[in-house]
Amino acid sequence: MKPLKTLLRLIGVVQIVLGLLYLFMPLNFLALLGHSTPEADIAYPLGMLAARFLAYGVGMFYIARAPEKHGFWINNMIFIQAVDLAVGIFYTATGAVTLALSGFPMFNAALFIVLLWLWRPKEETAVSAKEAVGLVD
Repeated sequence: MKPLKTLLRLIGVVQIVLGLLYLFMPLNFLALLGHSTPEADIAYPLGMLAARFLAYGVGMFYIARAPEKHGFWINNMIFIQAVDLAVGIFYTATGAVTLALSGFPMFNAALFIVLLWLWRPKEETAVSAKEAVGLVD
């Protein structure tokens, strides 16, 4: 369970950093990454997006304290990363962004998906509980 707790905290740090950057310097952050700079009014929805990054980031630290109790939220992060990866693949394939711009975030998403999937707590069923105590062959 230790690798999962460490991974959840790492994801939490990434989410919080992204949240702070999108909250306090959204347009500069996009330019720093190499994106085209949008009009200033786009900072407003990016600020709202920042709230979600920050909330999920803090949540990852909370979940890391007892991952076995938070399978739903771990699966939600797998879903978020899968959407991130799919969007990256789509916009890279259509030429809207270059692989140089999307490669690192897509790699992170794929890595987080695989590790969260492999390390996530397994749901205990009645059969697996009986197997654990030797009641089923």
